[in-house]
Amino acid sequence: MNNPLFPRIGQGTWRLGDEPSLAAAECAALRRGIKLGATLIDTAEMYGDGRSEALVGRALQGVARRDVQICSKVYPWNADRAHIFTSCADSLRRLGTDYLDLYLLHWPGDVPLVETVACLEELVAQGQIRHWGVSNFDTADMQALWRVPGGQHCIINQVLYHLGSRGIEWDLLPWCRAQGVHVMAYSPLAEGGKLRPYGRNLLSDPLLCRLAEEIGCTVHQLLLAFVLQQPGVTAIPKSANATHTESNVRAADIAVTDAQWAQIDTVFCPPTSKMHLDIN
Repeated sequence: MNNPLFPRIGQGTWRLGDEPSLAAAECAALRRGIKLGATLIDTAEMYGDGRSEALVGRALQGVARRDVQICSKVYPWNADRAHIFTSCADSLRRLGTDYLDLYLLHWPGDVPLVETVACLEELVAQGQIRHWGVSNFDTADMQALWRVPGGQHCIINQVLYHLGSRGIEWDLLPWCRAQGVHVMAYSPLAEGGKLRPYGRNLLSDPLLCRLAEEIGCTVHQLLLAFVLQQPGVTAIPKSANATHTESNVRAADIAVTDAQWAQIDTVFCPPTSKMHLDIN
């Protein structure tokens, strides 16, 4: 079941804001996505040492705050009582907002979860964040979080998921669904289509090219449609171009038949056992 809090497609921002000459086009891409319904914007203090957050803040100037959901992430080593409140305040300043809709622990670290969760709960109570979640947590990590007081308030887990990396379908995705945890899929286009484990490019795969032509879409859109078919999953493709952003959002309208998905499964097989959680 999809969580009504989240759109099916949001927008990622990794590496956006790194090149000043591209900032205007990147802002335009983000604003175009918002107008088309991709209202969840994901960023992190890690991205460009805050440059991505600053770009998002610039893009959102003139956009009603209630019309967007802003998600940022804290470094694991900043997720303790001595640093998290400053990290959150810095993110808010760069973003030009007084609250985050989502604040995520970027990946599991050495700070005890009990400390991080307590701090996240305080940030909620203070109104600095509305909800919190995690990123790059595998099933065992989520189970450990569930044993921490307040851990079950986690609303989302952001993980890598695309057609070439389907490991979460074995246990993590079913576990999250059972517990009511939404999944946010980063790199749903496999970093421009590169499928590292098999040494080939998804965008030029013969089967995907043929099916995309049959369906009347691009391979990019077919890759997004694969992620979007999963209940309880939001895809956050990155785009620095308004035209690409529009194409990404339109992927939600693509109709793929069961027979076509079955063909894809024969080449890009679903997992048959537990797999290590991919992060790149």
